[in-house]
Amino acid sequence: MSFTIESLPPSLAKIVQRFQRATDQKRRYEQLIWYGTKLKELPEADKVPENKVPGCVSQVYITATLDDGKVTFTGDSDSQLTKGLVGLLIEGLNGLTPAEIFQMTPDFIQETGLNVSLTPSRANGFYNIFKTMQKKAKALESGSNNQ
Repeated sequence: MSFTIESLPPSLAKIVQRFQRATDQKRRYEQLIWYGTKLKELPEADKVPENKVPGCVSQVYITATLDDGKVTFTGDSDSQLTKGLVGLLIEGLNGLTPAEIFQMTPDFIQETGLNVSLTPSRANGFYNIFKTMQKKAKALESGSNNQ
């Protein structure tokens, strides 16, 4: 399936469009950091190994719950930019069904223009965060209690 902005959920399409309107990389970074500041505080009790995103240089934690068939993610990171990536993904994926999340690909990051300026380790981190969120959504869909 080839990528089009129309194929994205409305919340994620809006985020991509915001980044496309940013005129330079500095503005995109500021916007990314802003998404991190919007995150609610993740309780220390959720910062456990089963919520840790594997393969990230930064410490990244993601939790997921299912309410009325829709997924709600929470997350945190010890790195400002990575926290921004977590915030962007949470804002874009919250409220979707597990099936909708699982059908997506992380290709939309290229449309934001962020991929050009992300270091290889951050780009890899973004991919790992996205895949962890998909895995948690899939576990919720299949009825597993493993957040």
